Amino acid sequence: MTARILSTLVAICVLATASTGQAKPLSRIIAEMGLTPADFNVLNAASTAMLSGSTPQVGEERVWTNDETGSKGTIRVRDVRDNCVHLQHIIQPEGADQPREVRTRRCRDASGNWILTP
Repeated sequence: MTARILSTLVAICVLATASTGQAKPLSRIIAEMGLTPADFNVLNAASTAMLSGSTPQVGEERVWTNDETGSKGTIRVRDVRDNCVHLQHIIQPEGADQPREVRTRRCRDASGNWILTP
């Protein structure tokens, strides 16, 4: 579980810094997004739950809320190609004026596990 959370955080870090071409420390990215590590845990649990069972369908959504911090978000399946699911995360950190968007991709490995991939 911890490895999956770390993988998710690393992927979000990569996606968030791809446009600038500079690597930022994970703690800085989390702070800039306004989310706490606990928020990432809730987001990751919602993503994992969404992918448990059969392959999700395009347009399927799952809402998450961290009652402790007030942060919330929606995960939406944007695309399903081959063994991969492309997810769109709309994140609303507590106190933020605007929601933020992060996109991730998870692909099934030979054992059927969903692995976060670049």
